[in-house]
Amino acid sequence: MIVFVLLIFGGDAFLQWIWDLVCEEGRALLMSPHWSVFAAFSAHLIFSVPFLLLDVFSPHVGWIHKYRIRRQLVGLNEWFRCASRILWKYVVGVLPLTALLLSLRRTHLPEKAPSMLQSFRECISCMLVFDTLFFMFHYTIHKIPWFYHNIHSAHHMNRETFALAAQDSSIGELLSLQSLAFLSAMLVRCHPLSEILFHLLNTWMAVEDHCGYDFPWALHRLLPCFSGAPHHSAHHQHFRGNFAPYFRHWDYIFGTSLPTAVEKRNL
Repeated sequence: MIVFVLLIFGGDAFLQWIWDLVCEEGRALLMSPHWSVFAAFSAHLIFSVPFLLLDVFSPHVGWIHKYRIRRQLVGLNEWFRCASRILWKYVVGVLPLTALLLSLRRTHLPEKAPSMLQSFRECISCMLVFDTLFFMFHYTIHKIPWFYHNIHSAHHMNRETFALAAQDSSIGELLSLQSLAFLSAMLVRCHPLSEILFHLLNTWMAVEDHCGYDFPWALHRLLPCFSGAPHHSAHHQHFRGNFAPYFRHWDYIFGTSLPTAVEKRNL
């Protein structure tokens, strides 16, 4: 999250420097489905590594252990098996879809980077659109048994959430969520740099939602409108409710909000 704050609030000149670097060194890479998929998978792994280290040290460091939501630690073997499953699905599913979407899109790379305010506004707009689309999709696949058993049940094999499991889903679900992310950026019509930041932010938020830790500096602690790890952990424990990925408003509006373990302790 610190990286995104620096990128967005580092000033217009900093964003322009980043965009010039991307255009000069990586213009061809931006249009490459292989590079896009490799970058997406790598980002997911990199964002998950800090929580892997927390799992390793948690039994031996008391201050880490007290912030852990999960009752059981997920072993290293399960982390590696999960990574293998995700990699396989990226190769056989996400890569072909990405190639198709990039071939259908005509992406214009403007010379000028977005302003700090524009990039922030577009990222937030993409998050709000994706949050809405995801809520509808997630609610639907839980309410229709065929969709749940054939698309979503693979994700709920991980009842104890951990960071890497954010993308441990069926190929059908991974492709659906990738399509929703692309659609969100298209509807907002954001600058390509803002779209890159949105996809990175989307990956980080999914990792944080599944991390299994409730730290006092977590985003949902700083901004209560966000859901966070306790919110999504309750969903995995009860297999219902808390369907939105980022924000809380849709679950409040439709009466699907579940109390978290933290909220129960505070009652």
